[in-house]
Amino acid sequence: MRFLLVEDNIDLAQTVLDRLGMDGHAVDWAASLLTAWDFLAVAQYDVIFLDVMLPDGDGRDFLAQFRRTRNETPVIVMTARSAISDRVALLDTGADDYITKPFDFNELEARVRAVVRRRQGAATNHRSFGDLIYNPANATVSVAGVQQELRNRELRLFEILIGNPEHIFSKAQLVDRLFSSTEEISENAIEVYIARLRKKIDGSVTRIETVRGIGYRLIKT
Repeated sequence: MRFLLVEDNIDLAQTVLDRLGMDGHAVDWAASLLTAWDFLAVAQYDVIFLDVMLPDGDGRDFLAQFRRTRNETPVIVMTARSAISDRVALLDTGADDYITKPFDFNELEARVRAVVRRRQGAATNHRSFGDLIYNPANATVSVAGVQQELRNRELRLFEILIGNPEHIFSKAQLVDRLFSSTEEISENAIEVYIARLRKKIDGSVTRIETVRGIGYRLIKT
C-alpha cells in the first residue's frame, strides 16, 4: 500500500518510514500541511496518517478541508489527546480512526487493515480470487492450498492485483502504488516484479495477464 504520513516529529516519522518500508510499503512524508497538500495534488494514497499539531496549522482543520474535497481516502489521526471528547470530535470531523501516541506498530497496522476493510465493505481481512487467498493480517499467500513465500515488494504487488481482480493496472499506476515519491524507479522494474510474481502463482487457476499496450490484470484461466 501507499501511505501519506503528515507528521513533524522527525524521530517518530523516521520510525514509521522504516517500519512500513521494511514491509514493502511506500510512504511519502510531509512535515507540514502545505507539503501534504502538495503530495495530495499529484498522488493517490491508500491511507493517510495525520498528526494534529503541525507547524503551519491544525490537523483537524486540514481534515475538515480535505473531506470537503469529497476525497474518501481513509485517514487515521495520530494524537496525544486521550479525552473522549477529543476523539469523538476527530471522528465527527471525518477521521476513519485514531491512535494515541505513543503507539505500538502492531496496533497501527491492525487499524490500517480495519479502515481499509471498512472502505471496501469487506467482512474479513481475507481476500480470495480463484484458488488464491491473501491474508493481510499475517501477510500470507496461499496458491491452490499451498502457502507461498513472497518478498515484500512482490507481496505488495500481489495485494494490489488481488484487491481488484480483473481490473487493468498500467505500469505507471503500479509504480505510483508501489513506490514513494523519493524513489527513482523506472516502469521496467514493474516487469521484473510481475515476472517474479507469475512464478510464485504458477499452477494456480489464475494468472496475471498482459494487456498489450495497457497494463496487467489478474484473471481466472
